[in-house]
Amino acid sequence: MDIDAHAEELASALGEDKAEVKRDLENLLEYSVPIDEAKQSVRRKYGGAGGGDASPSAVDVADVTPESGNVTVTARVLTVGKRSIRYQGDDTVIREGELADGTGRISYTAWQDFGFEPGDTVTVGNAGVREWDGEPELNIGESSSVAMEEEPLEVPYEVGGERDLVDLSAGDRGRTVEAKVLELEQRTIDGRDGETTIHSGVIGDETARLPFTDWQAREEVVEGAELRMEDVYVREFRGVPSVNLTEFTEVSPASVEVSDEAPRVSIDEAVSSGGMYDVEVLGNVLEVRDGSGLIERCPECGRLVQNGQCRSHGQVVPEDDLRVKAILDDGTATVTAILDRDLTEEVYGGTLQDALEAARDAMSREVVSDDIAETLVGREYRVRGHLSVDEYGANLDATEFEATGDDPAERARDLLAEVGA
Repeated sequence: MDIDAHAEELASALGEDKAEVKRDLENLLEYSVPIDEAKQSVRRKYGGAGGGDASPSAVDVADVTPESGNVTVTARVLTVGKRSIRYQGDDTVIREGELADGTGRISYTAWQDFGFEPGDTVTVGNAGVREWDGEPELNIGESSSVAMEEEPLEVPYEVGGERDLVDLSAGDRGRTVEAKVLELEQRTIDGRDGETTIHSGVIGDETARLPFTDWQAREEVVEGAELRMEDVYVREFRGVPSVNLTEFTEVSPASVEVSDEAPRVSIDEAVSSGGMYDVEVLGNVLEVRDGSGLIERCPECGRLVQNGQCRSHGQVVPEDDLRVKAILDDGTATVTAILDRDLTEEVYGGTLQDALEAARDAMSREVVSDDIAETLVGREYRVRGHLSVDEYGANLDATEFEATGDDPAERARDLLAEVGA
């Protein structure tokens, strides 16, 4: 009896650690529990369905939940991506992407090559279900079966991975993009196999700009190159989607137009997206938050210092800096726009040294933030930058910040006229 094979099958189907599953099986077998009953018991322990190796009944994609156990679905293959991961200490090549039927779509991970391609209609039998980023995902392992269907299944989704940058989301796999390399940096990092050279930077097309990483540091990926990149995956990096090129990504020349403008959206739309790398919003400054004006930073990590104490480095000799944290509102939602020293000096109308002298003359550092608030509050601004959203709220790290020139009193009269007041 090959315990490793049974453990691998169960671990793949349940999305659990193989070593733990193997220990559970061995404990049951020591007490002469039949292998089928032992596997059923382990499935129940980890929340999978019982029923031994019997084929589960067919379900619609929309009815698959993380509690479904093992399922059988007939679906159209939307995308297929390939990636190498470290699993159980070994390098494993997996296939991943999306399947869909007329009721919905679902992501999948296949632990071996079943030979299906985008556009194929397949019946996947005995696929495990696990939760991934709060959503169900099919785990297609050794105990699963994949049968090709002759009749194509019509689905209300786009088949294939080609996308504009603006349409990418964290978690996308098997995507194809055409973009220009706008910024490039070569770095050496500690990878899973030791020191690794990578490329990182920014790519752009007509719709958006996004950060990217080329884990192979390809020679053709250079600043200014216009490229077609097939089979990339997208993950979240500092709150925004980031495009990742792997060893399986195929790169070829392309012709790409890049817009100099960032997409302008409402604040609600931007915040609801969960993060956008380069976006523009329009809104009124309601308040300049605490922590604006003259601040002190740790010389080691750049974090904010209070009373000479850094959370990471303890007592330090802080460095002075300027910053603005302004609450921006456009009527749909609010976001905190964060201005660095350069933009803050423009708003303040003086340099960091000017601000330090003003604080000394007033014997209060608050005079700087008060002056900034008097300038900003109540006025409308166009803000361009990188938006991140987390449990603490939405922050827009500004790269551009300028007044629209509208008179606040006149805008208020126009708004009151619109509502008939």
